[in-house]
Formats: sequence, C-alpha cells, structure tokens
Amino acid sequence: MVQIVNQSRRAVLARQCEVARTFLSRGRGLLGRSSLPPGSGLLIEPCNSIHMLFMRFPIDAIFVDRQGQVVALYPSLPPWRLYAGHRRARYVLELPVGVIGATQTAIGDQIVVQPAE
Repeated sequence: MVQIVNQSRRAVLARQCEVARTFLSRGRGLLGRSSLPPGSGLLIEPCNSIHMLFMRFPIDAIFVDRQGQVVALYPSLPPWRLYAGHRRARYVLELPVGVIGATQTAIGDQIVVQPAE
C-alpha cells in the first residue's frame, strides 16, 4: 500500500492505495468490487488507458506522466463505458467519486507516491 499526495495542492488523494503492477492485477483492476471506500484507491502502472466495462460503480480517474504530472482528469466515470486515456500517461490513479473536485486537482499538478502511514 502507498499514499498518494497532490503536492501542488498539499492534498492527500488516497491514504491507502493499492498498486497494480502485474499483468493480472492491472487487467483485473477494480473488477468484482462493489465500491471503493473513502481514502482508498488503485494506482495502475504502467497504464495509459482504462475501461469501465463490468464495473459496478463510478470512479474518478487521474492520468499521470513519468514525471508525476497530471496530464488528464476524468471525474465521475460511469460504469460500462470505454475510455481512450492519454498517450503521455504512465500511471492511472482510480479513486472514489468526488476526490478530484474535493482536492481541486488540476492538469499540471504534481503527484507524489509515498509509503502508506
């Protein structure tokens, strides 16, 4: 588990964030879950696109490049849709709906991955 911080806004995006690095864990993502609890998230790496097929709930998605800079934001993605993503993205952070708005995360913000507290 890791903690994800928006350094530009001094805001914690996820206190307990899982990391999906293997082919299987990246492919599975959040499938099979009924919700994403507040304070949690999933960091997928490497990844530059996602889909919401077979998902049961909406999420916020933040696309981040190799330098940790936000390159695309997708608030409140509904289930059962396809999303192209962003070609410059290296990571995708999947969060509970409302995190992007509550933290005022914007394109260009700097994201930092830290050990979970």
